[in-house]
Amino acid sequence: MIGLLQRVSRADVTVDGQRVGAIGPGLLVLIGVRPIDNEASAHRLVTRLLQYRIFPDEAGKMNLSLAQTKGQLLLVPQFTLAADTAKGLRPGFSTAAPPEQGRRLFDVAVGIAREKLGAAETGVFGAHMQVSLTNDGPVTIWLES
Repeated sequence: MIGLLQRVSRADVTVDGQRVGAIGPGLLVLIGVRPIDNEASAHRLVTRLLQYRIFPDEAGKMNLSLAQTKGQLLLVPQFTLAADTAKGLRPGFSTAAPPEQGRRLFDVAVGIAREKLGAAETGVFGAHMQVSLTNDGPVTIWLES
């Protein structure tokens, strides 16, 4: 699985003009699923993103995790992260998981995050979403399971 982590001071996602998820300081994570991914991939990705040290400590070094800072989490499904861009000028999506697998593993990731963190906001799988964020740093990290 792929997670594009963005450290944010705030983020939200809307569908059809309705806000479906919003957070204050924390992480916005766009999640892509590939055909090779499974429940173990979801578990590894979520465990890593919760423990990834990208928040500043008292000295200003990126040395604290989301769990340590008690930050909030917004998970947004985004199949385009798994796009094949090796050739041509249009992405191919044969490298992305089929929708059923993508939805199932996104839901698994959300469940794990909620279990470990206590709460997690989400986007809507398969919906056309508008994501708004204020990237803090900016800090944006590509993370794979």
